[in-house]
Amino acid sequence: MRSAASGTCRRCLRTPRAATATAAIHSRPFSSLPLARRSTASRRIDTRSNGNVRSISFFGQKKSDESAAVQSGAATNSTEPSSPLVLRPDDLFHSYTQSPIPEIRRRAAFMRQHALCPHPDHRPTRLPANPDAAAQAPASTGNQAPAHVDFECPDCGIPVYCSEKHWAEDYENHLQICDTLRQINEDDHDLRSGRFFPEFEYAGPQMEEAAINMTNWDTFLYTRQFEAINNDRSMRQVTRLLTYPMTIGSVLHELSPYNVRKGGRLTPEGLKSLSALRYTLHPPKTGGGEGIRGLRPEAPPVRIFILGARAESSLPRNVWVQLAHLFPRGKFHLVFIGPDSMANRDDEFPLPPRTPSNPFGALVEDRVWPSMKISTIVDYYHTIHKTGLFAPYDPYFDCFVLFHPGLGHPASSHEWSETIPLLFETKAPIIATGYTQYDMERDIEWVNKTCGGEYDLLMEPGRNTFSSQRWDLNDLDPQDVTCGNWGVWAFRGKRYEATHKTSE
Repeated sequence: MRSAASGTCRRCLRTPRAATATAAIHSRPFSSLPLARRSTASRRIDTRSNGNVRSISFFGQKKSDESAAVQSGAATNSTEPSSPLVLRPDDLFHSYTQSPIPEIRRRAAFMRQHALCPHPDHRPTRLPANPDAAAQAPASTGNQAPAHVDFECPDCGIPVYCSEKHWAEDYENHLQICDTLRQINEDDHDLRSGRFFPEFEYAGPQMEEAAINMTNWDTFLYTRQFEAINNDRSMRQVTRLLTYPMTIGSVLHELSPYNVRKGGRLTPEGLKSLSALRYTLHPPKTGGGEGIRGLRPEAPPVRIFILGARAESSLPRNVWVQLAHLFPRGKFHLVFIGPDSMANRDDEFPLPPRTPSNPFGALVEDRVWPSMKISTIVDYYHTIHKTGLFAPYDPYFDCFVLFHPGLGHPASSHEWSETIPLLFETKAPIIATGYTQYDMERDIEWVNKTCGGEYDLLMEPGRNTFSSQRWDLNDLDPQDVTCGNWGVWAFRGKRYEATHKTSE
């Protein structure tokens, strides 16, 4: 009666109350909301978006709704409180030793204990990573004993020399990488600053009618409908993760930037091998349906064996789901194999027991995405190959990937001497990456020497279109600066085709 007498409808009466409640919620930062109310606010935002706006998530924290991950394939909602802001975007440069981040301070202590001063007055203790670059550097003919780094450059904030004197004397050489080291410093602090990372909100499934442009990172992110990335630092952070699935996808996709034209780096033998995989990953539309007449045979999942897996096996699973989005009608089974394939995955220990049905204790994740399954095996590939666990191999359904394998590196080549000949027996394509051009050429030379040239080059070594744009620092040698998956090449075991001799 009172509402009727006042001449105001009920909807108008409820509007000020809703506005007051909304203002009360938004007057406080999102991280300070109570746990139950914050999850309710997230659900309201997702409901209003109606699928057009991606859900809110906090990168690197535990996921609370696994079903949402299966539905969207992007970063999922989280009911965990966001981490407090430690550093502002304009306050990212700090000395490693005096960093507000404990993890970075521990890293600086590790470098002081193990990294050596590069001044030429010290006796050399390590072989140069790149002989060409070492030839241009001044010869190290000093008689001083090797000394650990202890002085931090004030411009890059990283311990690089044993003393200020040696830093000043060798300043011109240090200038060649000083700006890059400062960029690494700021990127490391940015990743641990506690800010929200909108660049880690990945795109969902791709429409089959929308073609993907793989000319470079910018065209790919745009045609995949990623959120706009407006600064270089965010681009470096997102490409550091996406370089792994995109390196594989850019080689296997039918719209690959690599081709047999001049300068395309793909060889005729490479076109034969990749065309077989592309036929499986891009199946023709055969008019199948739900009825009896619509039944069509489906190809098995393409098995991608990632050998010597290390950091790539611990990537967030929504990063690898991006590979499945590139092939809407394809299926994948990723198999991480290597003694370090469970690194940084302590929450998943202990491993499954070894049983007759699971002889190598494989950790299987079969609900990553409807068209993707991931398995992890902590063992060497040659041990698994000899048991015939994954036999038979088919060039239409199998592919091997080696991320920075170090085939020709003196410290790791012995681990591959038994594996590479077994890979050649499968006749399946092998995709390998390297930190530099010299790193890849050294690997090719080792393969030639070890296997006597019994292989076909599928793709010439060169710069990877989807390499990481973020630089990485070697804690054992601050002068060694690389970026992930800088280059890529491909090869396989040599095929011999039988020819018929015409009888006269």
